[in-house]
Amino acid sequence: MGKLSSVLSSIAAVLVLVASSAVYIVDEREQAILFQLGEVVGVKTSPGLYFKIPMLQNVHYFDSRILTMSTEEPERFITSEKKNVLVDLFVKWRIVDVKQYYVSVRGDEMLAQTRLSQTVNSSMRDEFGNRTVHDVVSGERDKIMEIMRQKANLDAKKIGVEVVDVRLKRVDLPQEVSDSVYRRMEAERKRVANELRSTGAAEAEKIRADADRQREVILAEAYREAQKIMGDGDGQAAAIYAGAFEKNSEFYTFYRSMEAYKQSFKNKGDMLVLEPNSEFFRYLNSAASKKVK
Repeated sequence: MGKLSSVLSSIAAVLVLVASSAVYIVDEREQAILFQLGEVVGVKTSPGLYFKIPMLQNVHYFDSRILTMSTEEPERFITSEKKNVLVDLFVKWRIVDVKQYYVSVRGDEMLAQTRLSQTVNSSMRDEFGNRTVHDVVSGERDKIMEIMRQKANLDAKKIGVEVVDVRLKRVDLPQEVSDSVYRRMEAERKRVANELRSTGAAEAEKIRADADRQREVILAEAYREAQKIMGDGDGQAAAIYAGAFEKNSEFYTFYRSMEAYKQSFKNKGDMLVLEPNSEFFRYLNSAASKKVK
């Protein structure tokens, strides 16, 4: 009984092993090719559970996601101006025909990337060779990337691959050229700066001279206006004095004398040396004589 139980357990284990080797799973990130004695007998592109003949058939899985190929070092290209530029780029691609992909590059991702790299480089040399540095750096950069994607995609279809995108990460001049360009740019900027400073200094002198001229004109006009106003005031004052004098000359003379007395004897320390019968004391003397009478 024990021996029979052991045999049954062994048979069950073998059956489980055979059953597990008869199924395989393809998830949503993969595609699979079913081989039978080295020949392709089936392609699975949808996720799910599938069956195969144990020991006779085997499965090879391939990534169905978008993959990235990028350059390790910048590559050198020549523009239409015969100038060298260094370019970093990356390519986004994916497998769309897994059977063709396997037949063309034996399912080797490195071989597929080498093929894509050669195609992209060839189209890039053509595009850069027809354009200036300005075009490849900024002017027609988007157009160049789209053309390269289309050309690379046409060739990639031959190996069951689709090129989703081609991007230029960086386009630079070589170091020796960059140094020369930067020195030339620096010299040009200094020349422009000196020219602007000279122009600014000339404009400043012109503005100062104009301001000084306007100041002199304003002062002269103000002085002329002030003299005119003073003259008019003096004329009016003289007219008023003359009118007052004509109305009562004796009173006007008396008033002027009182004002003269007031100003002369304003301070206690004031001293005048005059003859007693001087005209200055006319009203004082007349007042004194009236008092004596």
